[in-house]
Amino acid sequence: MRELRCLQTTLLDVFEKHDFNEVRTPTIEYANVVDRDDWVDSGAYRFFDDRGELLALRTDMTIPIARLVATRFGEVEPPYRLSYMANAYKAVTPQRAQLREFGQAGIELIGIGGAEGTAEVVEVLTRSLDAVGLGRSVVGLGDSHLWGCLLADFSAGEDLIRKTATRLADHDIVGLEIELESAGKLSNEQISAAVELTQLRGGPEVIATARGAGGSSFEASLDSLQQNYDAIVSRGGADRIQVDLGMLRDLGYYSGPILEVYEPSVGEVLGGGGRYDGLMQKFGVDQPAAGFSLYVERLHKAQLEGGAADV
Repeated sequence: MRELRCLQTTLLDVFEKHDFNEVRTPTIEYANVVDRDDWVDSGAYRFFDDRGELLALRTDMTIPIARLVATRFGEVEPPYRLSYMANAYKAVTPQRAQLREFGQAGIELIGIGGAEGTAEVVEVLTRSLDAVGLGRSVVGLGDSHLWGCLLADFSAGEDLIRKTATRLADHDIVGLEIELESAGKLSNEQISAAVELTQLRGGPEVIATARGAGGSSFEASLDSLQQNYDAIVSRGGADRIQVDLGMLRDLGYYSGPILEVYEPSVGEVLGGGGRYDGLMQKFGVDQPAAGFSLYVERLHKAQLEGGAADV
């Protein structure tokens, strides 16, 4: 607990130093708030209260904070720089060593759009990792639209895009290829190009390598990815970034750039984030937004493995 408390305090200090003020939301939300993510099942623990209202334990902090801003920040001028340290809860597959209750630390930047906002989020993320002694961690940068745009350019339907996106988010490349082949919608050449795309990661050269693989929608997504990479470079964060064209997160509210954090000493993703401009609109607020969340227990494990605990 001493090590965990030190870790939490260090992260909150970094957030505060960058003008992200801590907020707190209820552990219990109305189920229709938690379920604002249209692409995937939230995995929330649901139950009824004594009045018959369907409630749920929060599965992450982004959706509750979006609700908080929409309902309580009407008279406050944006942008909103908010941070949190809280537990979240999610139903998981038994016997896979996954936590049903887990700590999250992160920030939400609401009101600054485009590459500028993404770059600010990445800067705070890298400063946070450095502060807790995880200077070797890599930040993966992808785009949530990339895969869907490629398949749409190949004339694939929405159902196939969703099924394969789920496989890609689970890093199930074999299952993804089976889905593409069994659908009978794409040529062998298109399937091969799509699968090869998921393996492209590295520096900005991978964006150039992917040029021409799809049509206009795919090219527009690559343009957006390049713009966000360039904005991150302008803030001095290029040395931590790995462009990953096969990245796709298992949360459907992302609307462009997405992030994942990897640490050489452990085999787990330490956190992630990205832009979620459309989510705010579901709560009646037309504001661009981006953020990241780090798994506290995984950060602590990475510290222990790397000898950086209680830094």
